[in-house]
Amino acid sequence: MSLPPPLLSSSPAVPHPPAVDAPAPCEIPHFAPVRVRGGRFRLQRLVRHRRRAVAAALAVTAAALVAAGPRDAGPAARGHPAADPVRGHRAVRMVAAPVRISDAETVRLLRPGDRVDVVAAQETAAGGDARVVARGARVTKVPEPLEDASGSGALVVLSVPRSTAAHLAAASTTARLAVIVC
Repeated sequence: MSLPPPLLSSSPAVPHPPAVDAPAPCEIPHFAPVRVRGGRFRLQRLVRHRRRAVAAALAVTAAALVAAGPRDAGPAARGHPAADPVRGHRAVRMVAAPVRISDAETVRLLRPGDRVDVVAAQETAAGGDARVVARGARVTKVPEPLEDASGSGALVVLSVPRSTAAHLAAASTTARLAVIVC
């Protein structure tokens, strides 16, 4: 099979005639460059997240090492200091202490649950001396006053520690007691 001789030469000086089905040549319009958002700070963001990832990995590793540590070596091997163990505070035993307050009208103002300070006042020839016997004592009960004991004050029951109850009992024998509502 032989090829027909070319009608036109294939040199670049002579352009090919346009084909019938080809579109007419035209210019390509100018487009602004395409920019990707966030591309400028991508490296900084990657570094920032990598620091967080490394910090989280270190925290998880430390927790795993503490949890997997030796269990039979005692509390010192599990991250606790080997010095003196922490001593817990003993629970303070509260007792109910009946106290006679010299001013019956003041006692009428009290309700169960109120906090009061108890003051012991002694009268001397040179003047009066007052001291606080109990601080922040909780009122547990205010009994009804008796009709025949109008001049002797009124009774109130306070919840205080045992040592404070002893001080209240001692102060009530030598001084007049008053309350201050906290």
